[in-house]
Amino acid sequence: MKLKITLLSALIGTASIAFAQNNSVEKQKIAHEMQISMVDELLKPWYPAAIDTADGGFLSAFTYDFKPTGNQDKMIVTQARHIWSNSKAAELFPGKKYYMAGARHGFEFLRDKLWDKQYGGFYIFTDKQGNPKHGDFAPKEAYGNSFAIYALAAYYQASGDTSALNLAKQCFWWLEKHAHDPVYKGYYQHMQRDGTPIVRDSTIRSTAETGYKDQNSSIHLLESFTELYSVWPDELLKTRLKEMLLLVRDKITNDNGNLILFFQSDWTPVSYRDSSLAVYKRHHSLDHVSYGHNVETAYLMLEASHALGLEDDVKTLQVGKKMVDDALDNGWDNKVGGFYDEGYYFKDKPGITITEDTKNWWAQAEGLNTLLIMAAKYPQDKHQYFNKFKTLWQYTQTYLIDHEHGDWYQGGIDKQLQYKTALKGQIWKGTYHNFRALMNCIMQLDPDKTPPTAPKQVKLVKATGTLKWLASTDNKRVLGYNIYSNGLRIGFTPLNYFVVGKSGKLSVRAVDLAGNLSTESKAF
Repeated sequence: MKLKITLLSALIGTASIAFAQNNSVEKQKIAHEMQISMVDELLKPWYPAAIDTADGGFLSAFTYDFKPTGNQDKMIVTQARHIWSNSKAAELFPGKKYYMAGARHGFEFLRDKLWDKQYGGFYIFTDKQGNPKHGDFAPKEAYGNSFAIYALAAYYQASGDTSALNLAKQCFWWLEKHAHDPVYKGYYQHMQRDGTPIVRDSTIRSTAETGYKDQNSSIHLLESFTELYSVWPDELLKTRLKEMLLLVRDKITNDNGNLILFFQSDWTPVSYRDSSLAVYKRHHSLDHVSYGHNVETAYLMLEASHALGLEDDVKTLQVGKKMVDDALDNGWDNKVGGFYDEGYYFKDKPGITITEDTKNWWAQAEGLNTLLIMAAKYPQDKHQYFNKFKTLWQYTQTYLIDHEHGDWYQGGIDKQLQYKTALKGQIWKGTYHNFRALMNCIMQLDPDKTPPTAPKQVKLVKATGTLKWLASTDNKRVLGYNIYSNGLRIGFTPLNYFVVGKSGKLSVRAVDLAGNLSTESKAF
């Protein structure tokens, strides 16, 4: 039986065998701790309490003890991330019906309120009712639209609702028409309501990012295209996914393994290294080393490379490792653990200077996931990734997780004690980073290697062009089914039928939550 492991299982590769055989009891213990924390200290405080039953979507702002607060303005990024979290939770815990109901509820808000029915694309920022607001954003942004795609693909994967997949396709095509740069590649970040890219000119403050291309929208377009490609294997999407991978890996990441933050439209880096200290300090948000983004991107690149089917992608792995190693060598707190927020290479100082020694929550979450991947890939490496992972998990439990009220503080309270009573939720903070990290780490620490059974009685109903089959079974849970025509994957569905858009030799393979694939069942 040929077994193909997708996503995380494939990322860690054959080196994981030796890794898995070591410290198995310890890994089981950590997986158990993470499972309890994920459910009781993260998901339960948020859902279904965050579902906005009055105006749709999700509430954004919560106090430290999880009471709704403030005006509850809504941003596409927050709303999309909550849809993604509810969709993934629905797959993990199908008995908790409010997860799927919440994902559906959030999807309807995206569809009915945040999608611009006149010009297309998603609004970036609205009031509680879904009326567009200006805020500090451009009317439309590639970053926000990328998360909409991410959420819609995840919701389709969990529900089989083709209207969500169709909206994700519409958003992709809208970005293709308005934001994609056919000359220098990549995507413009800031757009007018009608999709016209905003050109940076003398009227824009030098400290503003408006009109620049950037790493943050680029890495999350990479992420969202990976998610969409898993359920919609379209050729143009595949081309753009590969384009973004090469752009992030070879252009946006520098030789030190650091992401360059902002660029001119031709990908000339924005740098203030040769400026005075005063000028740099005013513009530091545009030019610094972000260790959290570095470790996150290492994972996102490997995930994209695997989705593209790039076998033995040595270069992506090498660049990803360099990003993680640089973060450990220069941005790691050797006393209590944790990744610092920012550093900078000043022209008159040797090496790098840590300019922000705080430790935001999302960077530590991404660090947990990526360190565990590297531990499996390089179990004997001098950086001792698994030991660093254990240290970071201990740091997270001690300084980030609020064991009394739930969720994680916005930053480690070893550095920022004020976060003990700061907002637990706001438009930039939901459940996406830490939920994904805990979910992925649990899957790596306690891997499921048993494939589902093959679908039975696969049959094409020619009158309707519908492929049907009997449901597969699994030791845990079947995620869905990949559909193939002449050996090429043409779609995915969590249901046990699929409308095929082309003829040929049709077949179906079941896939479970861990990415294990069944043997192929051919249509008759």
